[in-house]
Amino acid sequence: MPVREDISALLDTADRVLVGITGPPGAGKTTLARTLVDDFSSTPGADAVGYVPMDGFHLSNAVLDRLFRRDRKGAPDTFDAAGFVAVLQRIADGNETVYVPDFDHTVGEPIAASLLVPETARLVIVEGNYLGLDEPVWDGVRPLLHRLVYVDADVEVRRERLLKRHIAAGKTEAQARAWIETVDEPNAELIAGTRSRADVVIDGL
Repeated sequence: MPVREDISALLDTADRVLVGITGPPGAGKTTLARTLVDDFSSTPGADAVGYVPMDGFHLSNAVLDRLFRRDRKGAPDTFDAAGFVAVLQRIADGNETVYVPDFDHTVGEPIAASLLVPETARLVIVEGNYLGLDEPVWDGVRPLLHRLVYVDADVEVRRERLLKRHIAAGKTEAQARAWIETVDEPNAELIAGTRSRADVVIDGL
């Protein structure tokens, strides 16, 4: 995998490397991110690798309801972007073990402090939609990443994956298709505008 070879080369030049995996919904970025985490954990060990999913910084459903944003959950302003950047800065500084939230897709809520980036981690995989977004607050992410990989995929492939994902999470087929049209695809168009900020573009898995 060219991405893996690139990361291996980076690890020869820095004490800690942050690699971002971004792309539109359904492109396969989570699959790639987790594959990289597993691959690199198998050699130096789990304490040498960290994983930070941007989805863990989703605002809770209760907060989204209060802000009247739950009907477009997944848009940039439905995340704690400032908190995400602050955590990445702590990780980039590399002076401590950092606890980060994950996201439970079965209940649709972030789970606080359910992952950790060990102080000993040399590689940290960061994954999410808006890593290359050039907007206030979000624009603090890109400078912290040594590499940004953009994962792309055919539109119909992405949509089919999203349909299955939404139905598995409890939506009816009609609700899932409506969500894809009104939320996922507008977000995908926004994310497509960040493609030029990536170091490399690959096809989704």
